[in-house]
Amino acid sequence: MSAIDAVELTRELIRKPSVTPADAGAMDVVERTLAGLGFVCRRMRFGEIENLYARYGTTRPNLCFAGHTDVVPVGDVAAWSKDAFAAEVVGGVLIGRGAVDMKSAIAAFAAAAARAIAAGQVPGSISFLITGDEEGVALDGTKRVVEALAAEGEAIDHCVVGEPTSSEIFGDMVKVGRRGSINAEIEVTGVQGHVAYPHRAANPVPVLIRALAALQARVLDEGYPEFQPSNLEVTKIDVPNTATNVIPGVARARLNIRFNPTHTGAELAAWIAAEADKAAEGTPCKAAVTPQISGEAFLTEPGPFTELVAAAVADVAGRAPELSTTGGTSDARFIRALCPVVEVGLVGQTMHQVDERAPVAEIRMLQAVYERLIARYFEAFK
Repeated sequence: MSAIDAVELTRELIRKPSVTPADAGAMDVVERTLAGLGFVCRRMRFGEIENLYARYGTTRPNLCFAGHTDVVPVGDVAAWSKDAFAAEVVGGVLIGRGAVDMKSAIAAFAAAAARAIAAGQVPGSISFLITGDEEGVALDGTKRVVEALAAEGEAIDHCVVGEPTSSEIFGDMVKVGRRGSINAEIEVTGVQGHVAYPHRAANPVPVLIRALAALQARVLDEGYPEFQPSNLEVTKIDVPNTATNVIPGVARARLNIRFNPTHTGAELAAWIAAEADKAAEGTPCKAAVTPQISGEAFLTEPGPFTELVAAAVADVAGRAPELSTTGGTSDARFIRALCPVVEVGLVGQTMHQVDERAPVAEIRMLQAVYERLIARYFEAFK
């Protein structure tokens, strides 16, 4: 068994332009790498999405690493200082789409697992749950894999997700939970007509305005232990009307709520629908709400596992990380159905940006964190 160079493996992965939902051979690289370490690999394809579940060992405890090989689009190609998929190292910094989010974490954990296996430090099992559908709609990725593994009775005891959780400097933050997320589209249908004859029409715009004003007027909460306050943001308002003398027949808006455990997605969806209906009362207009709940809020309670992760980070970074629930959603929202989950990775400041980049030294530091985490895990959870 040969050692794995985390930086070179990251570069190999970046050179596979796996923009969601394309795989471009990225999953083959992960599978080949893990199979070479003795992992039993299962490709789990759902729809057009490539997923992989790989496990080394057959006994418990089973420590799982979860991540994604898919990346967001490059954007303005001309704005990049280097080819986004060339994976060039300039001045000790690796530039490329996926360098931070999150091909480097996959490579770092694979390299850490290789060392642990070679040192005989895996009396239980190590597994990888890798998807190609985290940056997209996330319907055929981790969600489907988790459902399949749960149906089979696959036992996963704890999970580490390699999202870029550090905020300003490496190791200053890990994520122990996430807020929930709900998107909703409100469509108000009225009656189109001439602006000079409003009695023959029903304008949907005032109804939509009343609904949005009522929704934004509510203070959802003042926060929740370990969570920031929930927030509602209107993200789009659309009235498809190009004429100046026509009362439109329809008006639409989209909004998103990031919510803490004070709420559930279903409760918020019902509230949005009720406010839309109330705004339409007494008018000929009809309001319809289409909600999409991306995930519920969750928290991995403080305890031996969170302490173990924090200690591994502190050993390498020289600082105790903040245990945070801030930021957007991640696939941890699906994995929590199987086991406690903590997220720890690189500094996320350049993710999704032009010239996404990661210092080579920090990729190696992340590997060191994972090495300590694996070794201590099997000592703590025997």
